[in-house]
Amino acid sequence: MNPENIYPRTNDHETVYLKNVIKNPNILVGDFTMYNDFVYDPRQFEKNNVLYHYPINHDKLIIGKFCSIACGAKFLFTSANHTQTSLSTYPFPIFFEEWGLDVQNITNAWDNKGDIIIGNDVWIGYEAVIMSGVTIGDGAIIASRAVVTKDVPPYTIVGGVPAKTIRKRFSDDDIAALQKMKWWDWPIEQIQAHISEIQTGKIEGLKRKYL
Repeated sequence: MNPENIYPRTNDHETVYLKNVIKNPNILVGDFTMYNDFVYDPRQFEKNNVLYHYPINHDKLIIGKFCSIACGAKFLFTSANHTQTSLSTYPFPIFFEEWGLDVQNITNAWDNKGDIIIGNDVWIGYEAVIMSGVTIGDGAIIASRAVVTKDVPPYTIVGGVPAKTIRKRFSDDDIAALQKMKWWDWPIEQIQAHISEIQTGKIEGLKRKYL
């Protein structure tokens, strides 16, 4: 395998290693994280999936390693959040020319919620929406068409509108062990050597060896 490839599978141009198609310096993606899109060209992820992400806000989309992002998942940034501190939600500062306002105050049109941070080994389902300011922990699963407005703990499955906890994937002890082992940071050869345990959920052997 080669994390520098754009397409991880032969003759499959619907799936890309996301890191290798990103040009925006405010979008940071880890190795082997993949995006699948059967509607649009997945290489257009920045344009089609990362929305309201304007340079003036300096906010970032940070995605860890080995994440799986399904078709149509969206990341909505600060400029989608019209301010709620004003008497009106109308974005007057955006139309500064019309209203004789100072262009320097354009960001007053919205509430700045901050970066979106996605951990490692996160699965984001079909057409899920992640709102600005949200942090999703390692190993979490976001159900299809969920709207995530709050942080998601590691190894937790969430779904719904707004997204709510469905259940934890593993026991608290195993979650703590996985976060301590950080298998996604292992050398490729070490991951290959333990793919069977990772795929079948046999954590006890890994705990004995690496904790």
